Amino acid sequence: MDGYFYLGKITKLFAAKGALQIHLDTDSPENYLKMESVFVQMNGQLIPFFIESFDLRHNNNAVVTFTDIDSIEIASLLVNCELYLPDSMLPPLTGNRFYYHEVKGFSIIDNNFGVAGIIEEVLEYPHQAVFRVIYKGKEILIPITDEIILDIDRDKKIIYTEAPEGLIELYLE
Repeated sequence: MDGYFYLGKITKLFAAKGALQIHLDTDSPENYLKMESVFVQMNGQLIPFFIESFDLRHNNNAVVTFTDIDSIEIASLLVNCELYLPDSMLPPLTGNRFYYHEVKGFSIIDNNFGVAGIIEEVLEYPHQAVFRVIYKGKEILIPITDEIILDIDRDKKIIYTEAPEGLIELYLE
């Protein structure tokens, strides 16, 4: 889904007339209160749906009705479908906060090691996300934590880090 980010999922029917409950996978669901449309993934395709009403509830849940979806039968076809929005709709982040797709291609400069390479991608593991960096043809995995990431220069596309002593060298042996 290049160019789109995962927003959440349609979890169940809500009441009558085709309303749906969705779960928003975001730290700030209030940023999406004024959405006019959303893309629903169906059969591997992103299909745009226009929002008629959107009511934010607790625990990142919301009740949504889509234009032209006015029956339980039609709405039930959307249950368990994932929701996406274009990357351009992501609210900008500042400071040391970033979106994983945003930092692909950034350089890593580590306080202890120096230039450690270019971020190829961010790998998300159950308990830890890591930068996958290539340095002289070798792969280095650097944990993404507040303690390790010191600063981000978005203009120069550099992330300054202080990885635990010896971590980067371990990958180069």
